[in-house]
Amino acid sequence: MSDRHVFEYALLRVVPRVERGECVNVGVLVYCRAKSYVGARTHLDEGRLLALDPRVDLPGVRAALRAVEGVCAGGDAAGQAAEDDPGRRFRWLIAPRSTIVQPGPVHTGLTADPAAETERLLDLLVR
Repeated sequence: MSDRHVFEYALLRVVPRVERGECVNVGVLVYCRAKSYVGARTHLDEGRLLALDPRVDLPGVRAALRAVEGVCAGGDAAGQAAEDDPGRRFRWLIAPRSTIVQPGPVHTGLTADPAAETERLLDLLVR
């Protein structure tokens, strides 16, 4: 048997001004059912974001990203989602929303280590 498992991932984007359609990738969400793993890694390049909108609410964006990471971590940091299984938390986080921090489309892949994959995708697609 293969030691690689199917995983799903979505980018997190900040869309400071929806009417302009511009965004900055700020993180990645990864879910692997076989490993009961859901994780998020974020990286906010404030300079890039401020170039799109000098009046963007940086503290609000930082708070939203911390909340996403908290939901993935589970426990008290997940708030109402604390009792949900990893798959349900992932589905909740990737649901379309019209806030400034938005998930992108879901993609799939194979991995032996979902946590390492989360970091690899952050480096590849965000940093």
